[in-house]
Amino acid sequence: MNYTLGYSPCPNDTFIFYALVHKKVGCAGNDFTVHMEDVETLNQMALEGRLDITKVSAAAYGHISGMYALLRSGGAAGWGCGPLLVSGERLSDRKRLAIPGLMTTAYMLAGMYDSKLRDNIVVMPFDKIMPAVRDGEADLGLIIHEGRFTYQDYGLTLVADLGAWWQMETGLPVPLGAIAAKREIQTETRAQIDDAIRASVSYAYANIDETMTYVRHYAQELSDEVIMSHIRLYVNEFSMDCGALGAAAIETFMEMARQRGIYKGKP
Repeated sequence: MNYTLGYSPCPNDTFIFYALVHKKVGCAGNDFTVHMEDVETLNQMALEGRLDITKVSAAAYGHISGMYALLRSGGAAGWGCGPLLVSGERLSDRKRLAIPGLMTTAYMLAGMYDSKLRDNIVVMPFDKIMPAVRDGEADLGLIIHEGRFTYQDYGLTLVADLGAWWQMETGLPVPLGAIAAKREIQTETRAQIDDAIRASVSYAYANIDETMTYVRHYAQELSDEVIMSHIRLYVNEFSMDCGALGAAAIETFMEMARQRGIYKGKP
C-alpha cells in the first residue's frame, strides 16, 4: 500500500524520516509518497484530510482527532525545547506579535502564558519571523525550531522561554508535535508504521553521516553545529515513544487551553 506522508524540512523531521522514505528500514511492504511542507501547512492539510500520515502541531490535534489518531513515535516533545518569545530594538506601543501559524503549539502556548499576546498578531512562515522582528515589521516574535540557537545573531533579545514556563506550571515535557495517521488505516497497519518510524530514528542515530546528507539538503543555510544541536534537542526519547509522560503532556496542554478559552474543540 502507498500512503501519503507529510513532514517538514526541519532537521528533526528529515532526520527521523530519512531511513523510512529511503527504504533503509522496512514497513511490511508499505510505501510512502512524501509531501514536505512547513508545519502550519501540514496542520491545514490534515484539517482537510489530505494526507494519510502527517506531522502536526500538538495544538492542532484537537481539531483533527475525529479523522486522525496519534502514533507513539516520530513526534517532538521534551525538556528545554519550547518556543521562545523574543523582541528587537524597535519596540512600539502596538506590541505586534509575529507567529508561525494559528494552529501551532507556539501560538497556543503564548496565549496560555499571556492572553494579551493574542490581541495583535501577524502570521508568517517561521523562518521569516526573526528578520521581521529585527527589521521592525513586528515587535515580538515566537521562535521555534532552530531559531532558539540563532536568534541572537539577529540582534534579538529573549523575553520569555515559554517551554520553561510550561514545565514550571505542569512538571511535564513540552508537547510540540506528533505524527497523526488516519483512523481509516487499519490498527495493525498503524502499529507497523509506528514501529517503522521508531526503526527509522534508530537507523538515523546509528548512521549519522549518511543521514546528514539528506538533512543538509533541506537545511542548507544552517551550519552543521546548529543542525546537530537541533537534532539532539528535538529527536529524543519521546521521538522513539511518547510514553505516558508525552501522552499526559498533550492531554494537559489541550485541557489548559480549553480552561483559558483558547481552544473550544473536542477533548
